[in-house]
Amino acid sequence: MTDNEKTVTVEHVAGVPVRHPEIVAVGRHYGMTVHTCVPYDPETKGGSEATVRVAKADLVPAEANLLEAYGSFAELAGACEAFGGVVNGRVHRETCAVPAERLEIERARLHPVPQVPHTAALGTTRMVNTDQTIRFGSVRYSVPPGLVGAEVWVRAEGDELVAAADLAALPLRPDWAGEGPPGLAEVARHRLSVPGNPRIDLAHYPDHPQQPDGSPRPPRIKAATAGEEAFLAIGDGARAWLTEAAAAGASRVRAKMAEAVELAALAGTAAVDAALGTAAVAGRFGDGDLLSIAGFQATGHAGGPAAVADEAYSAQPGTSAWAGFGTAGAPGQAQ
Repeated sequence: MTDNEKTVTVEHVAGVPVRHPEIVAVGRHYGMTVHTCVPYDPETKGGSEATVRVAKADLVPAEANLLEAYGSFAELAGACEAFGGVVNGRVHRETCAVPAERLEIERARLHPVPQVPHTAALGTTRMVNTDQTIRFGSVRYSVPPGLVGAEVWVRAEGDELVAAADLAALPLRPDWAGEGPPGLAEVARHRLSVPGNPRIDLAHYPDHPQQPDGSPRPPRIKAATAGEEAFLAIGDGARAWLTEAAAAGASRVRAKMAEAVELAALAGTAAVDAALGTAAVAGRFGDGDLLSIAGFQATGHAGGPAAVADEAYSAQPGTSAWAGFGTAGAPGQAQ
């Protein structure tokens, strides 16, 4: 029993409600018949509006129930689920039974609900573009890899967009599909946006070299030669040094890597790894810098914050002596 909203009743012909064909298909899928109340009849309409009254009294924030505002539709959905658990777990005044326990008894007379939902509940279909995005409301939303060219269902659920896909229909099942049986599954969830503001999840592009805002991702370090492998084996400091030295445009990077490997064989891997990490933080990639840092740390004086050279300080002489040049009365000027 429901009201006469347009999603259920298209129109009334001679007082007979004409059902929406899609809602008829939904009822047939779940094995039920949809009925509507008589318009403007408070006796039949009250049953469909009782849930609205309960929601307003117990769920919608108001001064009476002293509830705070919900931050998102997901929080409201969680509150509804928690409220359902409360009312279904206590004795009902009319039946004098717990609804959750009563349902277990009634399951013997109920037919099982189909495991796969009706497609109307999933939303509208969209094709995944080559950039792993779908368009909904003139906004691009990203989806995980492995869905390019596939058809997915998209729907707005509160203030979020939910994308679902039939994993069994995909040519190759994605790695993130899990160990469960293939079938319909939620593949992405985003906050709804407006045109000009796409929603891109960086986790959907694990191998992409660039972030959506244009900034580069940290390079993935992988040794290609025996010398590179020996240098990276020193530790995390070596990896940090290589990343920062490459970004700073340091010269003779391979030669300095080989020197670090030789120094690690003499002074120990831990000491050289710490020195490389300090050099990466301080931005010191010149010839002899690593040996100087390692020697200073070996004396036991290290441990404070690393001094990073910047353009705020310089060893060049200043120009303060020229501040008054050309002004009347300046020292050394003719009167």
